[in-house]
Order: sequence, then structure tokens, then C-alpha cells
Amino acid sequence: MYATTRITITPLASKEGATKLSQAAQSLCHGSRTFSLAPTRVACTFPVQRHTVPPTRHFTSTARTQLKEYFPPPANAPNIKLTGPAWHHPIYTEKQMESIKIAHRETKTWSDWVALAMVRLLRFGMDTATGYRHDHEVAMGRKDPKTTNTRSWFAMNERKWLVRFVFLESVAGVPGMVGGMLRHLHSLRRMKRDNGWIETLLEEAYNERMHLLTFLKMAEPGWFMKLMILGAQGVFFNGMFFSYLISPRTCHRFVGYLEEEAVLTYSRCIADIDAGKLPKWEKLEAPEIAVRYWNMPEGHRTMRDLLLYIRADEAKHREVNHTLGNLEPKIDPNPFVSDYKDPEKPHPSKGIENIKPTGWERGEVI
Repeated sequence: MYATTRITITPLASKEGATKLSQAAQSLCHGSRTFSLAPTRVACTFPVQRHTVPPTRHFTSTARTQLKEYFPPPANAPNIKLTGPAWHHPIYTEKQMESIKIAHRETKTWSDWVALAMVRLLRFGMDTATGYRHDHEVAMGRKDPKTTNTRSWFAMNERKWLVRFVFLESVAGVPGMVGGMLRHLHSLRRMKRDNGWIETLLEEAYNERMHLLTFLKMAEPGWFMKLMILGAQGVFFNGMFFSYLISPRTCHRFVGYLEEEAVLTYSRCIADIDAGKLPKWEKLEAPEIAVRYWNMPEGHRTMRDLLLYIRADEAKHREVNHTLGNLEPKIDPNPFVSDYKDPEKPHPSKGIENIKPTGWERGEVI
């Protein structure tokens, strides 16, 4: 970024004055922006370079000299102004987001038990590694977060929350992509329609990725976190791949239970903000990428508002996967993109106006 500095000079009669003028001009051309040369007046123009301060990046463990723009605009696309999202996000109202509740679907079959056991095992390992412990009473609003011990190993601050969010969202987009990919290949092999499942699963994966990109605007992970994400994604992808081939319904139930935990996690974080335990986030504005994706209105673009949107997304994924886990994957249509004979009757949709936390039973929608 360049600015123009204009200084006025009148000629000097002495050689000493001319020498001073030459030295001052050379100093100015090498980046010096101010100098004093009384009683001389200068009339020339020089470009002065000003280095802009890079945007603030919160809660990063990486040195400032290594910070980089994760998704800069395309360098070789002069005709492109902006690339928007392929899937436009439905509009959520504040009332709808505030009404999201913590819920749990009781196990009914052996596949439900297997799915829940796997979620609890993964949850235990993740919580132990990241120093986190759920306080259900705080998340559900029945206990004041201020009464918890802020000096314990399990106490959360802004940085620990961001580390946890980045790691979780980096693997949360895997199940939808695996399910959509396998159903796509299955449709090609059998030369039959998929009945609308593929689009919903891919959109879910896309939505989880947008959560990750939003948090990456606030914190850049270090090399250790990147290695953890690489390993977790490799193991999780292959596990989901083979599991979905064996039992798609069990996989959807697994994701449904996983999203129950996500809703609980974000509810706990929102409770911490309301209790004043995360002071750096009280007035922190949401990144621009989040404002555009969720169409966040003016006056509702704080970090708390952002977490409300993300929690609502997780609650929607909870509903979708519990519902898909109740259906016959080879023959039933996707109820979230279907048109109903009686549109006045509550039914599944892409929004959260008729959200059902534990999913829709097959008899209700098919």
C-alpha cells in the first residue's frame, strides 16, 4: 500500500545546505517518512511504503510470522468476483435456535446399542485427551456455570474450546461424505434412483466443513493438531466406509448419537458465555464467512450467535440421522426432500421449524 508525501523546497545558496538536502532526499526514498531541514522548503513527491498490520487471529499457537490466509481469493481468476456456497443455508430465526434442546433417543435394538457404545468410547478418549468433561446440569441450565472450579484440569477457556471445535469439526464431515459416496456408487452399479438420500448426506458433510472453515478464521492449528487430525480422519473414514457397507442403519444411528453429544457440547459452551466465563468472546464478532453463509442479521453477529447457529445445525443433523436410521435404506425415499400430500401436517423439512430431536419414526413419514 503506497501513499504520496509532498514536501516543498526552495533552493539553497550554500553547498552545505545542498548536501543536507541530498541526504534528506536519499533518506526519504529509503523509507524515512519525516525529517527536519530548516529553513529549507522542498517541492518534490516520493512514494512512501506503509506496511498494513495483518488481521488479528485469536487463540493461535503458531507464531505470527507463520500466520497465513487459509482461503484467499483466487489469484488467477480476474473475471471472478465471488464464489458462493453450492448449498444455500436455510434461514433460522432466533426463537427457533433458542428453542433447541438437549435430547437422547433410547436404545431399542442391538444396532442402537452398538452405535451408542461406540460413541461413548470415542467420547471418553476425546475428553481424556483434550481435558474436557461434560457437566450435563450446566448444559441443560439446571446448574450455575459460575459454581464450577475454574482452576481444575477440566476447566475450559476460549483457546481450549477452539481446539476442541476444530478437531471435532474436522472429522464431523466424514460420515455424510462416506454415506453419500457409497450410495452414489450403489446407484450407478444398480442403475437405479437413490430416492434423494445422496444430496442430503453430501449437504450435511458440506455444512460440517463450513463449521470448520469458520473456526479456522479464529485459530490456526499447529503441526501437532494437524497430525492428530490426519490420523483421526484416516481411521474414522475407513471405519465408516466398511461399517456403512455392512449396516447403513447402524451408521446413521451412530451419527445421530454423535450429534446428540455435539448439541450438548455447544450448549455447554453457550452456558459458559452467558455466565461470563469466556470474556474474550462476549463482544467478539463472527467471521465474515459465517455472516455470509448463515445470513446473520445486523446486531446478531456475536460469537454467541454463531454458536447458536452451529448448535441448530448439529440438532438438525441429529434429527436427520436418527430418522434415516429408522428407515429402510434401499427402498424408502428421503423424507427431508419429499413433497407431502397434506402440507399442513407437520413433517420433516430442510429447516428447523418442525424439528424432532429423536427423529421421525417410519410410520410417521412413510
